[in-house]
Amino acid sequence: MGLGSFSISSVSPLVLAKSNCCSGRETTATRNARWALTPKSSNLQNVRYSSRRSLCLNSGDGGIMKTNPRGNGVFVGEKYGVIIVDHGSRRKESNLMLNEFVAMFKDKTGYLIVEPAHMELAEPSIRDAFGLCVQQGANRVIVSPFFLFPGRHWHRDIPSLTDEAAKEHPGVSYIITAPLGLHELLVDVVNDRINYCLSHIAGDANECAVCVGTSKCKLY
Repeated sequence: MGLGSFSISSVSPLVLAKSNCCSGRETTATRNARWALTPKSSNLQNVRYSSRRSLCLNSGDGGIMKTNPRGNGVFVGEKYGVIIVDHGSRRKESNLMLNEFVAMFKDKTGYLIVEPAHMELAEPSIRDAFGLCVQQGANRVIVSPFFLFPGRHWHRDIPSLTDEAAKEHPGVSYIITAPLGLHELLVDVVNDRINYCLSHIAGDANECAVCVGTSKCKLY
């Protein structure tokens, strides 16, 4: 069930997740074509699956493809909507951070339609975000879980909530990408957090945006 079958070498959300995300089963088709988008060729392969919840991308649905304006070679569909979904929190400040990440993601990737969503405890919900994507013209929705590892929420909860949301929009397909997983760039992120916090307790840096006002970043 782990992510050992994925060759993760790109930070693009256009990753090819396993077929049937609820069960974690992998078909021969997905095993032979785990990446719909490869950073070396930057070509979006026209791979199709019979299931409505296909976990790869293809250009056969009327999506207009264009080169990413940021120049990283990734192709972006003008009719694709992206939902970045986290768990959700009762803490307002935590939920607002997702909005900031969505703005960063949209600016850097060139996707025109990007919406935040919380799986539970806060709004907007996956249903809300799905509807907003469709209202803006999306005919395919990419649900990208802002989760570290593929636990129950990725296997069961997010697919179930997305399926319910999609029923209100016949003709709009969707995919659910892999969570962050064991991506090598996460090592840099963790190391950066550690170094910054050490600098803060040494008096060489202010509290970061995550810790500011919490007094959490200190020696105990």
